[in-house]
Amino acid sequence: MNNAGALKSRLVVILNDNDMSIAPPTGAMSAYLAKLISGEKYLGFRNFAKQIIEKLPKSIEKSAKKADEVSRTISGEGTLFEALGFYYVGPIDGHNLDHLLPILRNIKDTNQGPILLHVVTKKGKGYLPAENSNEKFHGVSKFNIATGEQQKSKSNNPSFTNIFSNALIKEAEIDKNIVAISAAMPSGTGLNNFQEKFPDRFFDVGIAEQHAVTFAAGLAIEGMNPFVAIYSTFLQRAYDQIVHDVAIQNLPVKFAIDRAGLVGADGPTHAGSFDISFLSTLPNFTIMAASDEIELARMVKTASIFNQGPISFRYPRGSGEGLAVPEKYEPLEIGKARVISEGSKIAILSLGARLGEVKKASHILETFGLSTTIVDARFAKPLDEDLIIKLSENHEVIITIEEGSSGGFGSSVLNLLSNSARLDSGLKIRTLTLPDRFIAHATPEEMYAEAELVKDKIVEKVLDTLNIKSPDLKIVDPKK
Repeated sequence: MNNAGALKSRLVVILNDNDMSIAPPTGAMSAYLAKLISGEKYLGFRNFAKQIIEKLPKSIEKSAKKADEVSRTISGEGTLFEALGFYYVGPIDGHNLDHLLPILRNIKDTNQGPILLHVVTKKGKGYLPAENSNEKFHGVSKFNIATGEQQKSKSNNPSFTNIFSNALIKEAEIDKNIVAISAAMPSGTGLNNFQEKFPDRFFDVGIAEQHAVTFAAGLAIEGMNPFVAIYSTFLQRAYDQIVHDVAIQNLPVKFAIDRAGLVGADGPTHAGSFDISFLSTLPNFTIMAASDEIELARMVKTASIFNQGPISFRYPRGSGEGLAVPEKYEPLEIGKARVISEGSKIAILSLGARLGEVKKASHILETFGLSTTIVDARFAKPLDEDLIIKLSENHEVIITIEEGSSGGFGSSVLNLLSNSARLDSGLKIRTLTLPDRFIAHATPEEMYAEAELVKDKIVEKVLDTLNIKSPDLKIVDPKK
C-alpha cells in the first residue's frame, strides 16, 4: 500500500471488514477500524460534502475535492489509509447491494489514484447457525442445514491438540515463566484452555506469525519460557524470523507445531509438509516428532526444561491411538530414539505418527520371514547416531519414513551413513517421504495412501529393495 500510494497507481483495495479472522481480532488495527465504523459525525459530513461536490461544475468539483482532502487532514479526520496516499471510501454496508454495487461501478470507472473501499460485513450473515458460531464455520465438513451441526467422524480418543494443551498447562503450573503465544488461533491450537487458566501469560498477536516468533525471541531474552503454537503450514510465513531472531541468537524458544503432515479436507495449502526440512537446515535447532499421545506429553515436558537453544516438536491433526497419558512422565533424553521391537534383517526408522503403519507393515514382513526392527526415532535433530550406525552394521536394509518432504529426517540419516562409509558395505537404504507434489483434498487416510506412506507400500518398498517378488514368498509363522 505504501508503494502504491507513492506511485499514485490506479489500484483498488477492498477491505472486507467482518470483525473476525478465525478467532476474534486483536490489536490496534482492529480497534482503528472499529473507530472508523462508529464515526458517524465524520461519515455524515463526508456524505453531505460529496453530494454537494457532485453537483458542482467539473472545474470547481476538482478543486472542491482537493479542499475536502486538505480539510480532512487538517481537522484530523483523515484516515491512516489516506496518509498512505489512498482515497478512502466507506464504511459501506457490504450486505446492502443497492449501495455497494453503484459504488463499485463508480470506483471502477474513476481515474482517481489508489482507492480503499471499506466494506463492513458480518461473518455468517443470513445463516443463523453461522452467525451464532462464526469461528466454527470458518471451514465446514458435511453439516445439517437446519441446525448447523457438522457431521464429523467421532472418536473417543483425545486429539493431539488437546494432549498438547493439557501437558502445557501442567508444566505451566510448575514453571511460572512459561507463556503461550498464538497467531490468531487460540482455539485451533488448544491454547484457549491455557488462556482461561493463565490469562496474564497468554498472548494472541493476531494473524502475524512473523511477529509471534520475534515476540517470543524477545521474551526468551528476558528470561521467560515462551511456547509458540502454530500450524506447520503457517510457520513457513515466519522462516526469516526463525533464522535471524531465534536460531542465530540460539534462544530457547519452544515451537509447538500442530497439523504436521497431511491434514485432509483443508488440502495442500494447510498440509504440514516442510517444517522438518526447513528447520533441520538451521544450526542450534533441536527437532522432535511425536508418534503417540504419551510421546507428545513427554516432548512438551522436554521442551519446557530445555534451555540450550530453540526446540520444536510436531504432531498431527486428529485423534491419537487412545493411549492414556500417565499422571507422571519423564522428559526425553535429547537425541535418543526408542527401539520398539528388535529384528535382524530390516530396520525401519519412523519419525512421527506413521509408527502405527510401520507396526502393521512389520507384522506383514514377519509373516514373510523377514525379521524387522522398529525404531521410533523421536528426534530429527540431533540424530541417535550410535543407534543408527549399530543398525547399519547388523541389518541388510534400513528404511526411514516421515510425514514430511524430502530433505528432512531421511536425508539426515543418509548423510550420516554416507559420511561414516556405511553405504560402502553394501547396506541398502531407502527413504519414504511425502512425494514431490501437492496432494489434493481428500481424507487423511486417502492422502497418505496416495503418498504411499501406508503399510502395504512400506512392505512393497522393502521387498523391492531386496529384489523379492511377493507372490513367490512363502508365508511363515512369524513366531518361528
